[in-house]
Order: sequence, then C-alpha cells, then structure tokens
Amino acid sequence: MLLNPEAKSVLAAWGIPVVETKTAKSKDEAIKCSFELGFPVAMKINSYDLIHKTDARSVVLNLKSQKEVEDTYNKFMETAKKSEFPIKVEGVIIEKMVYGIECIIGVIDDPQFGHVIMFGTGGIFVEILNDVSFRLIPINEIDAEEMIKEIKGYNILKGYRGIKGDLKTLKNILIKVSNLVINFPEIKEIDLNPIFTSSSSTVVSDARIRIE
Repeated sequence: MLLNPEAKSVLAAWGIPVVETKTAKSKDEAIKCSFELGFPVAMKINSYDLIHKTDARSVVLNLKSQKEVEDTYNKFMETAKKSEFPIKVEGVIIEKMVYGIECIIGVIDDPQFGHVIMFGTGGIFVEILNDVSFRLIPINEIDAEEMIKEIKGYNILKGYRGIKGDLKTLKNILIKVSNLVINFPEIKEIDLNPIFTSSSSTVVSDARIRIE
C-alpha cells in the first residue's frame, strides 16, 4: 500500500495535480513544514493503520499558527497511544489548505470485469451519498465527460450560485488515472478522495494506491 505522500508522488509523476504536501517525523519538523508551506495548513496522521482518517480524528484542518500545529501534533500522538486498536504512526502529513467542491476518483480490480474506474461526489459523506458513475478501463475523453455528467453533483460542478468546478481538469485526471492503471496492471485499488475542484484549481488532497 502506498500511503498519501508516496501515492501523490506517483500521481504527480503522471501529471496529476496534487496539493502541496510535506511529511514530518517530529513536532519540530511539523512546525518547519508548516512555515515552509505557509499558513493555514492541514495536518494528518501518516499511518498504514488508518484508512478513513476522519473516523479516527486524525485530520485537523485550517491550522493558522505555530501553537495550533504544536497542539494538534500532541493530540495526534496522544490519540495514537489511547486508540482501541494499534496505530503505528509513521509521522504526520502537512498540507497547504485548499478549498473547493469535493470529488472522488477510484479504481478497483474486479475479479469478473477487470479494472473499473469510478467518479463521484467526494468527501466524508461519499458512502452515504453514493453519487457515483463507473466505466471499464481504458476510458477516453468521451467516457470521462459522460462519467462527470452522470452524477447528481454535476449540476454543482458546472456552476451553481457562484460555485463551479474545473470540468476540463477533472476529465484529464480521469483519463490519466486510467492510463496509469493500463501501464501498471498490478495496481489493485486507487482511492483519490477528496479531490478539491474550483474554477481556479483542481488538486488531489488524499490518495491511496494498493499494489499486488
């Protein structure tokens, strides 16, 4: 399993835009990374044992000062120690805060159909909303455009009350993810959630890639 930083390095190598990210092994490194990125920042626990980080209270957004970074780091370490299940902490992830409409792109290797790509409304409510579309890989530009238009959230993405997404970049990301899997069929799963999209930028915030 490639964790968030490693997975985003792979994505960036394939021309997929990712949020500015740094990793820290200590509190001092976390502070240094935060100043290098510029406040506000988000902090996340970096661990193979945590898939849905928000469920474990291991994501804190919009940290605006050194003290908030220090306090959050301390809370994360305390959370890991008191967890009901073992959490091996590899460090923390510091990211530049980004904003926009939340989307998800995923890939699974289905035993019957092979690699399937998914697009939908993202964020912490993805399982509840279940607003997604699917295609078999490989996909082309027409497939990618249709996938985006098929979800209910398309009405927001195309523009609603001054909010809109970058449809062209979302389409390009879908195609590049499809191409990545074609070139590396040993990929069993990809989870890009959330992807923040707005009229000015579109970036992957969280990423996981499982390889066998």
